[in-house]
Amino acid sequence: MARNRRLILSTPSEVWRLLADGHRYGEWVTGTQQVLAADPHWPQVGARLKVRVGSGPFTLDDTCVVRRCEPERRLELEARAEPFGAARIAMRLAPWGGSTLFTLDWHPLRGPGTRMHGLPVDYIVAIRNGMMLTKLARIAVREHADARAPHGASPQ
Repeated sequence: MARNRRLILSTPSEVWRLLADGHRYGEWVTGTQQVLAADPHWPQVGARLKVRVGSGPFTLDDTCVVRRCEPERRLELEARAEPFGAARIAMRLAPWGGSTLFTLDWHPLRGPGTRMHGLPVDYIVAIRNGMMLTKLARIAVREHADARAPHGASPQ
């Protein structure tokens, strides 16, 4: 399992707003080229998000299904990218003062990833997930600052 933690200088409710908007996943999920569809009841249990992932001409369509949802606290997804199998992605948000301690766990469930699971794969996934959390944190902090800026003023 690959695990990443990140302190995000925004409240859990602000970070949750990003997670709860399936159409915004392409902004922060590394490797996502396009969000193809998001169920209108995202992120309720059973809701699906369809995305195109990859780089250049090497793409595939991925489906994420919500397996567990506790608003502002926890979101667990099953990401399926055939023929590569599936992975569990668990995101936890914990209040940390006025900020959020965000924990992301990734674990292969089915397919070749389960056979290759171990230190080298977990290390690569942890790097990718670290980049993803950096993007998520930047967006959350920017929106946090925008929300607190005086009306009509733009934060620097």
